[in-house]
Amino acid sequence: MVLPKRKPVSYTDLLALPDHLVGEILDGELIASARPASRHAMASSTAGGDLSGAFHRKPGGSGGPGGWWIVDAPELHLGRHVLVPDLAGWRRDRMPVWPDVAYFELAPDWACEVVSPASVRRDRVQKSRIYLECGVQWLWLVDPAQRLVEVLRHAGEHWILQGAWVGDDVEARIPPFDAIAIDLTRWWPEEAATPAP
Repeated sequence: MVLPKRKPVSYTDLLALPDHLVGEILDGELIASARPASRHAMASSTAGGDLSGAFHRKPGGSGGPGGWWIVDAPELHLGRHVLVPDLAGWRRDRMPVWPDVAYFELAPDWACEVVSPASVRRDRVQKSRIYLECGVQWLWLVDPAQRLVEVLRHAGEHWILQGAWVGDDVEARIPPFDAIAIDLTRWWPEEAATPAP
């Protein structure tokens, strides 16, 4: 039995998705994901705020080391792939002027994926491979359920685990943003108190 050839996925297919879904094209497959749940959104928003406050500025200014563009959920067109990381950053020496574009074709220097039970395999295996192939230098995998930040550094054809930081660290220095200390306890929702029996 000969199966009919599957029509290649196009960007038009991605644009046709309903607004409540985030679309990506990974290895020729259209992936549609629900918007992030509250725990995921809190970790991503707080991480982005902490980094933007210190780094999303020209280098040498007041308020932090600067030198980066840090953005939430940019659409990346990297070769045949369309990815939407939770956060991404470009060093200003590689991208000196902020482009007025609908999507980015220059791979970021840093990407951050906040993993969830539904996305953990895709983020850890498929998307991390694509980021490596496209030259992303740093990848953070943030797991709100485990209150864990894992940092991978590009090393040729492989990622190297640079380190892991647990959620109760109030002075975390996490590369490539280790010029500042980050209070990771702010990234996670407070646990509800268990009522006494």
